[in-house]
Amino acid sequence: MPNPILPAWEYIPDGEPRVFGDRVYLYGSHDRAAQSDFCDYKLKVWSAPLDDLNNWVCHGHSFHTRDDRDHKSDTEGMTDRKLFAPDVIEKDGRYYLYAYIVGSKGVVGVSDKPEGPFKLLSQYKYDPEDAGDDGIYNDAGVLVDDDGRVYIYYGFTESNFNEIDPADMYTIKKGSYKRAVIDDSDNAPQEQRFFEASSPRKIGDTYYLIYSPCVGSRLAYATSDKPQGPFKYRGYIIDNGVDYPGGNDHGSVCDINGQWYIFYHRMTNNTIMSRRACVEKIEILPDGTIPTVEMTSLGFEDSLDPFKPYPADIACVLKGGCFINEKDIFTRSIVNITHGNVMGYKYFDFGEDFSSKTMKIALKVRGMGTVAKVAIYADDYENSEPLGYVDIGTGDGVYTGVVKSLTGRHSIYFVPTAFSDELDDWIADYFKTKPLFELEEFVFMK
Repeated sequence: MPNPILPAWEYIPDGEPRVFGDRVYLYGSHDRAAQSDFCDYKLKVWSAPLDDLNNWVCHGHSFHTRDDRDHKSDTEGMTDRKLFAPDVIEKDGRYYLYAYIVGSKGVVGVSDKPEGPFKLLSQYKYDPEDAGDDGIYNDAGVLVDDDGRVYIYYGFTESNFNEIDPADMYTIKKGSYKRAVIDDSDNAPQEQRFFEASSPRKIGDTYYLIYSPCVGSRLAYATSDKPQGPFKYRGYIIDNGVDYPGGNDHGSVCDINGQWYIFYHRMTNNTIMSRRACVEKIEILPDGTIPTVEMTSLGFEDSLDPFKPYPADIACVLKGGCFINEKDIFTRSIVNITHGNVMGYKYFDFGEDFSSKTMKIALKVRGMGTVAKVAIYADDYENSEPLGYVDIGTGDGVYTGVVKSLTGRHSIYFVPTAFSDELDDWIADYFKTKPLFELEEFVFMK
């Protein structure tokens, strides 16, 4: 399944991937379309079999701070406060949910199943001098070490650490507080300075902390040989704002069948909310570094088949002001497409050589009352000639064009134009800002 990896109607940001048994589980916040703020009053859990990563199943609502049509609130005394950025860990056969409730102390839930539902176990118990972040435990990430000790990492603009008593999983051990496990001082470079979104992992003998730095669209990582740090900045893994409408990011790494992945989210609906879960393959080198990866349309795939239809919203490059918008529960289109915008997809495998020198491409669009021409590029839309063009009419429909054949693996870009060189400058300037069409779907045809 290409990115985003969950069904088009689902918005799960702040993803924490965890492998339990023969499934990978994705825990995260829950966004809503057409909202002006982050998150929701409920959490949801999705999972997929380790041997079929394209078969994600929704396990429904797992925790609530507000009554809904099927559930009562799980948080008496903290009702109607939003839930942010959970994490789930397993200890002695039980599963513990750590969630941040806006305006409240963080809470711990418990379940006998990794998918929940989780029942409130307790708020954190601590002496005030032993807790940072005003005791809120913002964006908490939890690590169960090999010796059974339990550590929690958290904070907003400050990088905090505590140890949790494994006897009850919610009491903060006295004297365990530490700040800063990652440099959060004003002297730290912006690309390294801690902002939020703590996510700890132990890989071999090395402790990793994935986090959001003050460069707001990146996921950075730091390492230490001790769980309490200090952690040293090593680089960043991904940036969701490269040639794309970016925003805050929050996610983590996960080993699935011997392949490491970074789970992260992308923004839609012309907002920094409405965030959708995505994944990219990564590599952890022998020296512990993680090379930066680009955003792609691939998800768990190595390459996409260009001769199958794809929804436009798997785009990983959107430049010039166009963006993905939820039209209805079934449809997410690229909208606000104007002259010179770029819509890109990575990567398609066109296979081995075949007899035809050309192939066709079809674009399904919603017309905006004007004509346009879309140039189709492979790999380089700035310094190469187009493979061909598709002429777009004024109305809704499927428009086709003939392009040069390709073999092998390529990125594909659509670049629309709205006028010819013969138009007067003032008319050309007008068309440069006029929406041309909305892109819904596309496919190549041999």
